[in-house]
Amino acid sequence: MAGGGGIAPSNGKTYPGELTSKVLVTCIVAAMGGLIFGYDIGISGGVTSMPSFLEKFFPDVYAKEVLHTVSTNQYCKFNSPKLTMFTSSLYLAALVASWAASSVTRIMGRKLSMLSGGLLFLCGAIINGCARNVAMLIIGRVLLGFGIGFANQSVPVYLSEMAPYRYRGSLNIVFQLSITIGIMAANLLNYFFAKIKAGYGWRLSLGGAVVPALIFIVGSLCLPDTPNSLIERGKEAEAKSMLSKIRGIDNVDAEFNDMVEASKTSNQVQHPWKKLLRDPKYRPQLAFAMLIPTFQQLTGMNVIMFYAPVLFKTIGFGDTASLMSAVITGIVNFVATFVSLLTADRVGRRKLFLVGGIQMLISQIVIAIAVALKFGISGDPGALPIWYASFVVVFICIYVAGFAYSWGPLGWLVPSEIFPLEVRPAGQAVNVSFNMIFTFFIAEVFTEMLCVFKFGLFIFFGVFVFIMTLFIYKFLPETKGIPIDDMSKIWSEHWYWKKYVNQKDIPIAPTKERIQMDDKQV
Repeated sequence: MAGGGGIAPSNGKTYPGELTSKVLVTCIVAAMGGLIFGYDIGISGGVTSMPSFLEKFFPDVYAKEVLHTVSTNQYCKFNSPKLTMFTSSLYLAALVASWAASSVTRIMGRKLSMLSGGLLFLCGAIINGCARNVAMLIIGRVLLGFGIGFANQSVPVYLSEMAPYRYRGSLNIVFQLSITIGIMAANLLNYFFAKIKAGYGWRLSLGGAVVPALIFIVGSLCLPDTPNSLIERGKEAEAKSMLSKIRGIDNVDAEFNDMVEASKTSNQVQHPWKKLLRDPKYRPQLAFAMLIPTFQQLTGMNVIMFYAPVLFKTIGFGDTASLMSAVITGIVNFVATFVSLLTADRVGRRKLFLVGGIQMLISQIVIAIAVALKFGISGDPGALPIWYASFVVVFICIYVAGFAYSWGPLGWLVPSEIFPLEVRPAGQAVNVSFNMIFTFFIAEVFTEMLCVFKFGLFIFFGVFVFIMTLFIYKFLPETKGIPIDDMSKIWSEHWYWKKYVNQKDIPIAPTKERIQMDDKQV
């Protein structure tokens, strides 16, 4: 497990306690919520490249891709509004669900929100596996989206609250690691199920989502709620006992008292959404909750993960080769995530963001040049040499690796750890919402963009990688090694954000009168 154990927060405050086996197991179980998200990301692209699936639900794409009865540019073979709606409808549903989940997470606890997500995802998986028409597919996708919205809203918050501050980065990244496991498993299953000659492999792929759903449901039932959530709901004695258990010591007074004070602030804020959106002292956190998930999607990574088989087929790979290439990128994604898990609490978030961004940018430029030279405007590569195809795959893997140790895990970690308790569920809902808005946007327009931009699509995303890397360099302070309920000080010391957050805005024990006055001002 990543260290950082000897690193004290910038303000000198430390809490006793170590990484206990109880909290380690608890966080690993909770992070399994990433399985359902990852499985869906991985399964969609593989299923939409299976001829039997296209023939049954999307005959227009089947005619272009398999029968070749309709002539079209190589880049445009999968351009179908109905097909993209199948993929993107899930993320629109997740967007809606994340707002409802923020209230459930705040009022009823993180555990119940995670359980709700698992149950909704299970229902969607069953409907999709049994689908007989496009309407059933869309209904199933919407339910899957509701499940993902609840899980993505609650799991990162749960992990950040349960983990000791010295290990918060590593334990939170387990969520991203489980996403990569889900993607890799889905790619492997697609590869083998596509070989079933009877033509029902797509049903096994879509229906297989019940397995990660059941894992998440059982795990959610076994999890304790976080001390922060228990305090928030008036169960202080239970919260102190839980904190003592997960820290492995009896004397947790310092951390517990800070949690209680943070909870008082939380409970006295009557309108967290209004306060988050209007109070200037939350401006830095709100900016990162919106921009980090936006940039995360504009890296182009989800294009690779959603449509890896489709993309590889478009640039000249055969059916089996395209699925195998997707498997390879899934494995690279999984392995590279370990780099972040092992270094986020040692190296820090900023450095991983910056190095990963530079690696992705260079890879995208090389890929764009390689595709342009071979495929040109027409998209007809002719006979694609094995060495050339391998070259493209290698640089796609380098790109995937750069994302997997930087913007992938840190895109979930940083927004989940920077909000104070009184607006934390609302802040995480903003994070998930922007993630799903742009995930929906990318999924909806990708095939059209590929048809119009052709090889320039990689340059399009490369421009955003450059912009977001520069943004992190200029505006993100380092958050490693700082207790989650003591994070506000980093903004008051930052060259830009200090104009919104002053030391006087960070009282040690805020009074009820002061907070009521702030609410009136808001």
